[in-house]
Amino acid sequence: MAGLTYYPVLPGRLEFAAAIRHALLRSQPQVVAVELPMSLEQVYLQAIARLPEISIILYSGESEDEYIFVPVEPSDPFTEAVRTAREMGSEIVFIEPDLSPRPHLADFAPDPYAVRSIGYERFVEMYRESRRPDDPRIGAHAKALAWRLQGADPTKSTAVVLSLNLYDAVLEAMNEPQEDPDLGHARNEIRLVNAHPECLAEILVEYPYLQSRYEEYRMLLDDSEMIDRPRVQLQVFRHAEGTYLQNTGDEIKHWHRLQLAKYTRNLAMIEGHLTAGIFDMTVAARGIVDDNYGWEVWESANRYPAQQVDSDLETVNLSAEEIYLNTKRMRLRRRLPRYKQKLRPSSLKKRKKENFAGEWAEQIDGNSICSYPPEDLVIENYGRFLKQKAKSLLSEERERVEPFMTSLLDGVDIRETIRNWHERKIYVRRQDRINGDVGSVVVIFDDHNDEKYEYLTTWLGEHQNESDMAFYSTFPFEHLVGPGIGRAEYGGFLMTLPPRRMFDVWSDPDYDLAETKAERLLLAGLDYSVGKIVVYAGPKPPRSIFRSIADRMGHKILYVPLGQLSPTKLKKIRVVHVLDGHGRRPEAKDYIW
Repeated sequence: MAGLTYYPVLPGRLEFAAAIRHALLRSQPQVVAVELPMSLEQVYLQAIARLPEISIILYSGESEDEYIFVPVEPSDPFTEAVRTAREMGSEIVFIEPDLSPRPHLADFAPDPYAVRSIGYERFVEMYRESRRPDDPRIGAHAKALAWRLQGADPTKSTAVVLSLNLYDAVLEAMNEPQEDPDLGHARNEIRLVNAHPECLAEILVEYPYLQSRYEEYRMLLDDSEMIDRPRVQLQVFRHAEGTYLQNTGDEIKHWHRLQLAKYTRNLAMIEGHLTAGIFDMTVAARGIVDDNYGWEVWESANRYPAQQVDSDLETVNLSAEEIYLNTKRMRLRRRLPRYKQKLRPSSLKKRKKENFAGEWAEQIDGNSICSYPPEDLVIENYGRFLKQKAKSLLSEERERVEPFMTSLLDGVDIRETIRNWHERKIYVRRQDRINGDVGSVVVIFDDHNDEKYEYLTTWLGEHQNESDMAFYSTFPFEHLVGPGIGRAEYGGFLMTLPPRRMFDVWSDPDYDLAETKAERLLLAGLDYSVGKIVVYAGPKPPRSIFRSIADRMGHKILYVPLGQLSPTKLKKIRVVHVLDGHGRRPEAKDYIW
């Protein structure tokens, strides 16, 4: 029909809202027809006028106890079409009949973020090429829409904004004249309410902070690049880092960020999406860091400054279960310090303090240094744990599963047998022998900021069960916790047995080819390792050249990602105390916590 231009969209998605605003501002139509219910027109326009404050349309359903909630979101393309039409002074027509019930059909469409790379027109074209056959249930609905459009003034240019899964059905219905349809019954008890700021993340299609960023961008869409979801996601994580540090005192490290990026990507791919939503972002934050950080990410994504509790309308706090079907749930257990936990028992000794500034620094003679034995036990135990983990990883790599033929080999694999039960076969495990033992252990916490870790030390084990150790850390005697007792933070360390073999790693010219402190420790670990396998735990694997060096020395580097290790345990072992001589050991327990 002449005068009609169609703009099919995915409801609720930001990229289509931007595309509609671009298209309408470019074409300047005299009429904008939107697939919104006719009986909701007056209250919908009231909700549009309240934007950017988000409203909810509430009306009764088919039964007395049933109520329908419709959030009016800034990034919804139908909302954007009406807003833009009002700004342009175009006539607005609501064309959706009050058919009851409206067909809600399962549909699959590519992730709307693809619009950014392939464009709006190409996205619509690809969807139509791969769409499923039209469901008979949408026939009446499409014909009613077509009847409304056939009554449009042909002398006026009209932009039609409708759902992507109805587009082809409406085009087909427009090919023949439609009779007056049964428009159904008008919705009853329609009213407008204000959404409580705390519930926005649960009830909106796009998470609130993304929509607030869209509000900032929408007035510049003619001249600026479209808002980028991954960048907004990064802003959410960075804001959450700040509040997490403020509330818990813990920092998010760069290896946390790398794991978060991978985890959110994988969660999105499982759902068939290109970018993660607020639920997946929160799941990743909880899994990679802890529940406290998961909570901060959720709260950061829920920010929407325009929304207020006080309003001229009634404010309601809704949950996702009241609006949507098949919602997902997640429990976050925040563990923040409580006042009663901070109260000290009357019998607890107070931590000793300096009588005057610089008192402890004056007691340092600088002739020798030594470690604090209780910390030595903790770090030796962790080194043994990493060696066992390395053996476990190697065992898994060498494990093979095959159908039972003549021997049970290393035992029946119950899981594989059940998985292939339809074959009526028994599967058994074959575990190849691990050649060599685990020797040196290298743990790297930070391989980026070498200038931060100015303290370079090599010290020897004091007995046969204590490893030789080389490490780089912050300068301990800048943070004194007692007379001659300094507190530092590891950047990385190397442990190797048997003891009393290690020269000073940091002045040894054999390791000058290393570009970083972490690489120097790895070279020394390969050099001093008695076992064939060297464990390297760090935020990223070593450069490939070190694999070649290890091969020439008859060793193998086993990389363990830092993100696979317990963050609580890593936080505990990362602190090191350096004592100014063995004489400080008896009194160290009174100052070290």
